[in-house]
Amino acid sequence: MFPLFTKTSGKIYGIVGLFILLMLACVSSMIFGRTAITLQDGMDALRHYDEESIEHIVLLTERLPRTVIAAVVGASLAVAGALMQALTRNPLASPSVFGINAGAIFFIVIAIVVLSVSSLNTMMWFGFAGAAIAAAIVYGLGSLGRDGLTPIKIVLAGTAITALFSSFTQAVLILDGTGLQDVLFWLAGSVSGRTLDMLYPVLPYMTVAAIVALFMGRAVNLLLTGDDIAKGMGQNVLLVKLLMGVVTVLLAGGSVAVAGSVGLVGLVVPHIMRALVGNDYRWLVPYSILGGAILLLSADVIARLVIMPQEIPLGVMTAIIGGPFFVYIARKGGTKI
Repeated sequence: MFPLFTKTSGKIYGIVGLFILLMLACVSSMIFGRTAITLQDGMDALRHYDEESIEHIVLLTERLPRTVIAAVVGASLAVAGALMQALTRNPLASPSVFGINAGAIFFIVIAIVVLSVSSLNTMMWFGFAGAAIAAAIVYGLGSLGRDGLTPIKIVLAGTAITALFSSFTQAVLILDGTGLQDVLFWLAGSVSGRTLDMLYPVLPYMTVAAIVALFMGRAVNLLLTGDDIAKGMGQNVLLVKLLMGVVTVLLAGGSVAVAGSVGLVGLVVPHIMRALVGNDYRWLVPYSILGGAILLLSADVIARLVIMPQEIPLGVMTAIIGGPFFVYIARKGGTKI
């Protein structure tokens, strides 16, 4: 696909445009919902907070944390998906498709239901562990055989591991139904009711991972030319792949620990951003950060407005958006990034 922006100046303008869209998405997330909040209410709440104002309370205790978390999770999942697509050279790669989300959810369910863990910090580490184990299994299964890692094999491995961990999760909940209410928080995939206290434990790891991803653009570009060429150019291919895997696990695992199973963001956003800037990861990663945040914020706003006063779970909304896109990419028959 020929990118829309080919010159550096055009790509910079694109960044500015996406940033403006992100600001609009943040404002929309802050003001739209069951409680009507005007822009003036928002300005007043930030400058002169009134503890007796319903609008001010809703804005700072519910809408602000929800907006920040949606933006962080969306950006993280988009970057994780972009890196996975480069690592596996597969256009269908994303944390949800390759079992990383399912692995993280399963380990969090084990922590809550079986081990009675209540500490968010501890759950975070269980989420990271589940994401890492799922990623390692999928990559290992996809690499079996004489032909090594292939797009078809890794998709099949990811599908199998997703089904396996999802079945394990259901089995645990059936054996101990008393823990169902506690884990619905993560199973549905949502940013509703989350607080910034839930984000703080994972934010440092996700921030460092995102910064590393921003500086890996040249290395990823070289890796995409092929392992042999990259080695010939002096790149430590194994180290780059390992670093990409660690960054992906931190971003995806941290996102699941905060917002639960929010799928297909990592699939959709990188493809849309490639239509703008091509496959140059020096630009694709920052574009994906902004695009992921915009997509998840927009999906969350739509989810709370469609059947108001009820809400559609955010994971369902992203599946509605991403499902047809997944089918489109699969029908194109693309096997390489």
